[in-house]
Amino acid sequence: MTHSGSLLILPSGIHGWRPAAVTDITSDDLAPIIAEKSQFTFLLIGTGRAMSLLPQFVVHYLKDGGVAVEAMDTGAGVRTYNILLAEDRPPAAALIAV
Repeated sequence: MTHSGSLLILPSGIHGWRPAAVTDITSDDLAPIIAEKSQFTFLLIGTGRAMSLLPQFVVHYLKDGGVAVEAMDTGAGVRTYNILLAEDRPPAAALIAV
């Protein structure tokens, strides 16, 4: 299996994800995350090549949906995802392609 572009990694599997930048994220992009929130402990959002702040609507939407989230550059997001997985702390990740 191969994917190009941004990825959404959830307990249900690895899916292509539409946003190419954090400013492209919509509530439709976040809906699958909210739907599976009971199956993971933490959401990592990889913001691309460089760390950037998430739009406030994204932070509020996820918080209101009961999802703990942390933003970091995508490389750090991938590394952190693997660490959490190894610690048996089931993560989810939304990774903007670099």
